[in-house]
Amino acid sequence: MSGYDQHLRAARVVNEAGGHLVGRTRLQKVVYLAQLAGFGEEFSFEYKHYGPFSEDLATGMEIAAGLGLVQEEEKRAAWGGRYSTYVANERTPSSENAARSAFVRAAAGISPIELELAATAAFLHLNGWYDRKEGDDSWIETERRKPDKADNGRLERAKVAYKTLMTMQTPVALPLIV
Repeated sequence: MSGYDQHLRAARVVNEAGGHLVGRTRLQKVVYLAQLAGFGEEFSFEYKHYGPFSEDLATGMEIAAGLGLVQEEEKRAAWGGRYSTYVANERTPSSENAARSAFVRAAAGISPIELELAATAAFLHLNGWYDRKEGDDSWIETERRKPDKADNGRLERAKVAYKTLMTMQTPVALPLIV
């Protein structure tokens, strides 16, 4: 697939999310879960600190913003870090798949930390990155890798959010994470 296709596809996600998407991490996790659900295979993902990450998706969105296919506004978070807000405009490609748009919108509506936890657990599950000999599962491994994010009930809410996504109409069922 050409880079041009990738930035059109990256920009389209903003429209599918309802025309507004907050956060690069959220973008990554939404697209990862949409692909797991069978809505395309546009981007390859590897594991990074915040879970599944696609360099091609990150680059595609940078190009899309640079070409004016989406508006990107960088902001400073209260804790000092930076994040991006993406907004669709008249040049943003629209989705041709109502089920994909519904899935993306639902995933984008999950809190960012819970979305990160759910996507990480799914990635670990699919890649077997947990200790099967000890009877551990990918949720436990996610909690081990992200203890600060998994506390205060967020891991349980991530499980509920993932199960909700599993009930949606998708070409491929999301993997059942024990």
